[in-house]
Amino acid sequence: MPIEERRLTVSKPDLLDEGSDLRFRDLLYDFFAFGSGLEEARARFAGSIGLTPPQYLILIAVGRGTPDSELGVAQVAERLHLSGAFVTIEVSKLVKIGLVEKRPHPSDRRRVNLSVTSIGFEKLERLASLQRPVNDALFASLDRETFERLSGIMRRLAQGAGQAIHLADHIIANETAKLRD
Repeated sequence: MPIEERRLTVSKPDLLDEGSDLRFRDLLYDFFAFGSGLEEARARFAGSIGLTPPQYLILIAVGRGTPDSELGVAQVAERLHLSGAFVTIEVSKLVKIGLVEKRPHPSDRRRVNLSVTSIGFEKLERLASLQRPVNDALFASLDRETFERLSGIMRRLAQGAGQAIHLADHIIANETAKLRD
């Protein structure tokens, strides 16, 4: 196998450009740059209301729940692509500072329903005046059609990320085992 081929960071033909992964690498560099910008914005949003970035995300997700649907730890974890254990720990912190309320699930005593308290909603309302212009600036280049396409693409990419990480762990474990042998 030629050196150039061994250095390819992707092999799926749809992601190669005339046998090269340079365009794919450029996509990743842009993606990481945008992701860093999103992380910075999230940190600033969270800090403006005295929360950590994960607590901010969870508060937002719980606040976007609908009154007629049950929203528990599992639903929040699934929506945010986080572990249930992590969400449970962070929700407990939000409960302790009075931003989220846990109520027993009506039919399953092992579960809880989550809701944002009035203090939590006050913080979310104050936060919205910061989020609107920043999010508008972050996504200024998107028209409605592009937004719809990007939304679908990101959903699919997020769903596949977990499998890719498991694959990376498997490959790394195998390579480590080969080195020990």
